[in-house]
Amino acid sequence: MHFKQNPTLFIMIVTGLLVFTSCSPLRKYKEKDRKWAYPEIQAFERLDKTQTYAEDAILFIGSSSIRLWKTLEEDMKPYPVIQRGYGGAHFRDMVFFTDRILADHPLSMVVCFVANDISGSGKDGIPQEVLKLFKYFIKQVRAKHPSIPIMQVAITPTQSRWRLWPQINLVNQLIKDYCEKTENLYFINTVPEFLDERGKPKPQWFVGDHLHLNKKGYEVWNRIIKGEIEKVKG
Repeated sequence: MHFKQNPTLFIMIVTGLLVFTSCSPLRKYKEKDRKWAYPEIQAFERLDKTQTYAEDAILFIGSSSIRLWKTLEEDMKPYPVIQRGYGGAHFRDMVFFTDRILADHPLSMVVCFVANDISGSGKDGIPQEVLKLFKYFIKQVRAKHPSIPIMQVAITPTQSRWRLWPQINLVNQLIKDYCEKTENLYFINTVPEFLDERGKPKPQWFVGDHLHLNKKGYEVWNRIIKGEIEKVKG
């Protein structure tokens, strides 16, 4: 059938295509704004070609707190891990790399921590936008792993971003609410442990930038996260 013979059909198809492209949650994010991450993603792909990983590994994915977790492999024993954190990761760029990071690993679980979508940058999203990106990330993981547990670690309260904490904590709450009503999706709430009796971030658990964890901070993080992993794995 020619479109000239059925202009209504032509209009319906064009309208459908416009709706599809305009509704894509990724359409607004420009490639130039994520090119900075290409070297680290390519490094992950080189590791996939040279390293052998257990078939029941837990994939730790996310931003620099995952990348800088130097004792992750030892801390998580007896669970084997794949460490895939890259510095400065946001959901708004990570969703473009999820498939490449997951690769073809036959995973038993995914643990995610991403903390930079609200950081005081001019490119920050609002909490509802971060939630939308998080949902898209979950959809990407589910395309390859329909039923494994996915654990999302709360964004840690820090002195360096304390002025943004109301917005950041709203992201935590929105993601927590979504996890609680979604099968095999878990929210690991680390926030109470990182606040002192005045409700402020504990400075003794961070390095000098007041953003990244020090050795003691990682010990606390590990105790909470591994404890939740053990509950889910039984």
